[in-house]
Order: sequence, then C-alpha cells, then structure tokens
Amino acid sequence: MKLSVILIEMLVFAGIFTTIIFSALGKKETTASIHNYPPDIQEEYFKTHPRRDVSARSNHVILAKSLGLLMFTAILTVCALLAGANGFLQGFLLSFGLMCWIGAYDTFFIDWVLFANLKCFRLPGTEHMDKAYHQKWFHLKGLLFPGLVFALIPAAIVGLIVMLIQ
Repeated sequence: MKLSVILIEMLVFAGIFTTIIFSALGKKETTASIHNYPPDIQEEYFKTHPRRDVSARSNHVILAKSLGLLMFTAILTVCALLAGANGFLQGFLLSFGLMCWIGAYDTFFIDWVLFANLKCFRLPGTEHMDKAYHQKWFHLKGLLFPGLVFALIPAAIVGLIVMLIQ
C-alpha cells in the first residue's frame, strides 16, 4: 500500500467528515445528532423543547448510525482500493486505521476544541452550559466504546469487499 496515498486519504476523510458535521448545523433541525450530546445538555434542552427518544435503541439513532455505517463503508472502500489494499487483512487494517484516525480527529479536535468552544454547536436553551460542553471524558469514552467497536464493522465489510474484488 502507498503511504503517501494513505496520508492524503486521511486529510480528505477529515475534510469530508468536517463538512458533514458542519452541514448538519446549517439545517433547520439542529438537534438531529442530540444523541451525541452529554446527558446533562440533553436534559436541559428537553426542559424547553419536546422530548424525543434519543436512546441507542431509538429508531432515529439506529437510522443515523446505519446511514453513517453505509457512508463510512463506501468512503473506506474507495480509500482501500486507491491505497492498493490487497486482500481482506490489508483492507480491514487500512479501514480500521482510518476509522481510528477519524475517531481521534472527531474527539480531540471536533469535540474537545470546536464543540466545546463554538456557539454554533450549542442547542437552544443550553447556551449557558459552558462546563457541560467541555466534558472531555464523555467524548473520550464515546471514542473508546462504542467508537472503536463500531469501527470494526465497516472495517470488516471493507476487508470482505477488497477480498472479493481482488
């Protein structure tokens, strides 16, 4: 596999991911990803807005995670093929590595820096909750579990696709 291609893919993947995150902010329904917010922020938000199920088993969250899985699988398949992955193991490892990269980028930059400090990420009625938006442990736990476990799914699918194509 080509390291230079992988490094470029990491930058492009981060750009695509950031674009998706920020494009969701521009929509009327800014609460589409409320399930990703810390529980105390959710509770404060639902004090002044209609409550909806944001548990991991709600239809909304399952749909969002499923769409993410499909999107990541498509992106990672292209990345694996462009990088020259050969066989299941190379496709799996490259995809899992890219998922770990995007998880780290999301946690340490998007969540810890942007989410915590940019007002555009604040839900209506929670603008005053600075401390709640700076919960580093909440985001780190999400990266470790279910983040890394979730990363295994598209990585395995991409590994299978690469194996079948090669």
